[in-house]
Amino acid sequence: MNKGNILVIDDEPQMQKLLEITLHSHGYGVRLAENARTGLALAADHPPDLVLLDIGLPDEDGHAVLLQLREWYTNPVIVLSVQSSEEDIIRSLDLGANDYLTKPFRTGELLARIRSALRTANVQDQEPITRYGDLEIDLAARMVKKGTEVIKLTSTEYALLALFVKHEGKVLTHPYLLREVWGPGYISQSQYLRVFIAQLRKKIESDPNRPMYIVTESGIGYRFIGKE
Repeated sequence: MNKGNILVIDDEPQMQKLLEITLHSHGYGVRLAENARTGLALAADHPPDLVLLDIGLPDEDGHAVLLQLREWYTNPVIVLSVQSSEEDIIRSLDLGANDYLTKPFRTGELLARIRSALRTANVQDQEPITRYGDLEIDLAARMVKKGTEVIKLTSTEYALLALFVKHEGKVLTHPYLLREVWGPGYISQSQYLRVFIAQLRKKIESDPNRPMYIVTESGIGYRFIGKE
């Protein structure tokens, strides 16, 4: 069974071969592009379910490719890069990447990230009520339950939680969360985020000190992990 079609845009032959073998063996259809021009053409001709994008391409910067993709492509993009600095990761995520993996990476982790990204892309096809263990979130009714108890959230806490649920599995950077919830004038006010994340964890997590749902990505932002 084809679990989805993945476009790999990467100029390293060894990496292409590794990804092709790994993805094929786990039920994914794979197409390969060795440069930005070919990758963009393949994406436009047959839009894939997910793109694996290397940042270091020979003919064009991968960030520029990401920008061009995001002009029309709404499915997940996972960036692959040898660069591991926070600035590189944050830039990719802010430009629209769903996730970021630093080379070399473990294939098991890559496959888990792919599953998470594809699952998130199908959220719109799911029922409006979403359940994560004992946590139940009804975005249409703006209602959150933990077990049988209705959790009372402030409007800001709800806005944060709704944003996490809509982007389940994706790392959301500090500037992105501040801009989306508080507005562009607040992107440097990280103290707001820390306070409200702590409040939200107290209400939805069984143990706020060891969160299962809202996980910190150190120095970058937060990731909502709903379903394994």
